[in-house]
Amino acid sequence: MTQVTDIPSLDAARALLAEFPVVDGHNDLPWALREQVRYDLDARDIAADQSAHLHTDLARLRAGGVGAQYWSVYVRSDLPGAVTATLEQIDCVRQLIERHPADLRAALTAADMEAARAEGRIASLMGAEGGHSIDNSLATLRGLYELGVRYMTLTHNDNIAWADSATDEPAVGGLSPFGHEVVREMNRLGMLVDLSHVAATTMRAALDTSTAPVIFSHSSARAVCDHPRNIPDDVLERLPANGGVAMVTFVPKFVLQAAVDWSAAAEENMRANGFHPLDSTAEAMKVHHAFEESHPRPVATVPTVADHLDHIREVAGVDHLGIGGDYDGTPFTPDGLGDVSGYPNLIAELLDRGWSKADLAKVTWQNSVRVLGAAEDVAREEQSRRGPSNATLEQLDG
Repeated sequence: MTQVTDIPSLDAARALLAEFPVVDGHNDLPWALREQVRYDLDARDIAADQSAHLHTDLARLRAGGVGAQYWSVYVRSDLPGAVTATLEQIDCVRQLIERHPADLRAALTAADMEAARAEGRIASLMGAEGGHSIDNSLATLRGLYELGVRYMTLTHNDNIAWADSATDEPAVGGLSPFGHEVVREMNRLGMLVDLSHVAATTMRAALDTSTAPVIFSHSSARAVCDHPRNIPDDVLERLPANGGVAMVTFVPKFVLQAAVDWSAAAEENMRANGFHPLDSTAEAMKVHHAFEESHPRPVATVPTVADHLDHIREVAGVDHLGIGGDYDGTPFTPDGLGDVSGYPNLIAELLDRGWSKADLAKVTWQNSVRVLGAAEDVAREEQSRRGPSNATLEQLDG
């Protein structure tokens, strides 16, 4: 369990989280359970200590002051049968909730989140990570919503037919006409548009179209750490008018510039030795480990993450801030934020920087609950004016 014992504000942070717990925007536990044990929830029972295998279990969620969790129902974009795999991920979350009713409560609405908080349970929501999960079908999008998915990240690491990813070559210039229709249909449903992982052009295009607040479920500030997965200032400046929330992530290569530079050097070293940067064969790993031994990996810390929160507060305002750790979706974490028990360390750091309790309550709980409620309000208005869209990719994009 993550512990930092020398922060004087730690007790105050825990007291604040007892009243206004963390809404975390992104946790990849379902994918980790798929990869490690093929959804054998007895083999990775989160009621027991799973610190040897996972960043997440119930005791550490409680210790971390987590009151609501968006469980990512992510599947790889190159996985055949992505829709089926997404349904399996949704089923995994449902099984977790059914197995642990004293700790987890299914949540579909902002009111459900507040009810879970009143009951002392962890509101469990779902977010689909990547538009490939709908296979270019608005009917499938509606099906995911009916099954409880309350946000969709428009892309993951790769472009899709109707949206550009931050980590792929530009193809459609942000969103295609069908991509804009996906955003409109998400607004009509009340499903949050998540702009983590998308290209900056896609962020701007979605903001141009969306009538509901957007979220960034796990992204940080590009001005602080120049990685394409992060949010440029001109986009942050648009959040107040949109009402959206940027949920700062903890992934070292997204928050620490030295880690970005180190990763680039490590990848170049792999190429120079004849290997693809993602090659995980024994021979490739030998090359990588030799590089890491001679070039120690930079380590992010709690202050590293706090710097992003400071910056986003300055640019977008405290009403547009949240937290999205990306636990069980990253092999490396900052010192002091090693697993889901670490959130009090971040809140304590912010208290020591002079953040007020009222502002921190917005960051941990209130902003994220508000944004889902606002999406519900927009959906009611949109549904009063129009029905479901049956447009297709072929019709709109040719």
